[in-house]
Amino acid sequence: MSELDDMIQKLCPDGVEFVKLGEVCDVLRGKRLTKKQLSETEKYPVFHGGIQPIGFYSKMNRSANTVMIINVGASAGTIGYSENEFWSSDGCYCLSHTESVLSRYIYFVLSKDQHYFQSKVRHGGIPTLDALVIRNYRIPLPPLEIQAEIVCILDKFTKLEAELEAELDCRKRQYEFYRDQLLSFDKLTPSDKYNVVWMTLSEVAFYAKTRISSKTLTPNSYVGVENLLKDKLGRMECTKTPTGMVIEYMPNDILIGNIRPYLRKIWKANCTGGTNGDVLCIRIKKETKDCISTDYLYHVLASELFFNYDIKCSKGAKMPRGDKELIMKYEVPIPPIEEQNRIVAILDRFDALTTSLQHGLPAEITARRQQYEYYRDKLLDFKRKNVQTESNKACF
Repeated sequence: MSELDDMIQKLCPDGVEFVKLGEVCDVLRGKRLTKKQLSETEKYPVFHGGIQPIGFYSKMNRSANTVMIINVGASAGTIGYSENEFWSSDGCYCLSHTESVLSRYIYFVLSKDQHYFQSKVRHGGIPTLDALVIRNYRIPLPPLEIQAEIVCILDKFTKLEAELEAELDCRKRQYEFYRDQLLSFDKLTPSDKYNVVWMTLSEVAFYAKTRISSKTLTPNSYVGVENLLKDKLGRMECTKTPTGMVIEYMPNDILIGNIRPYLRKIWKANCTGGTNGDVLCIRIKKETKDCISTDYLYHVLASELFFNYDIKCSKGAKMPRGDKELIMKYEVPIPPIEEQNRIVAILDRFDALTTSLQHGLPAEITARRQQYEYYRDKLLDFKRKNVQTESNKACF
């Protein structure tokens, strides 16, 4: 930072000129492709309406290191950047490369103010961002040496965050592997060292169906399928509670999103509340509480073994739903309670490392992201140069 301050003081002591983005680069609109033209085996990713590719194509129309601004759909106003050549559809504006400004520098500037572009999206019908908004947006334009130094500093932050996210992904896959391994008992062995008993889910649990009034609920106690987080990350507080009657859930009930099972939504309740018919509320039977623990059953139902079964048995194409009857036929391995507790202890340690919001890698990633945003905002907060026009000069 001190070296950069010295550079700024030397190269632009009077401040930095702010110019319209359209004055230093062109806002390019891509060309839409049909679904038939897309393929998973071609070389170049295709972007349309989001920063994730919708498929791949045999040709490219944008060079590597290009800034993207999504201009249609739910992601309109989102800023993206591609380090590789790609195909830009008409739902994705791109900025041309110029000699006066670095593309990566523009990306950081626009990302800092992404909320501005999102606020300018027109929501009548399909959400749309006009190219004029981008062209008229003013960016600070320091000398190239300063741009390059800023990019170098911020890229170090993003690289560190990417490394942490890669490690977290590795830990998650490791966690899933060990969970499936610990829960993969051999059914064909007549007598194993754990004395495992196999029972269907319906033999040890049932769907809770008691109804209560939604008037008793708060945003923290109501859980709809939209409030369950995908990839087994639990739940978030809802923004609006429903009206009428809902299904009551209780502490230690296991809630599973039954719409689009491939999203893998699951949460073990830690309070009393209500849910709707799109969420399965699974509760252990009183007569089987002594032979299977709730924590162990949660890990069984959070395993890839169960979700692969649930996905395979789901019905529907656009909005598949889990088959409630077949779910209850899922076979659960039940070792002695001591072995269940051992498995739970191992998996809980992995779970704390990978998904806790207060401990482990997610917290470190959050801290690094906050640090990156702090320095990004600080680095891009330039003193504005007082540029007088010829007409202004004539007044003095």
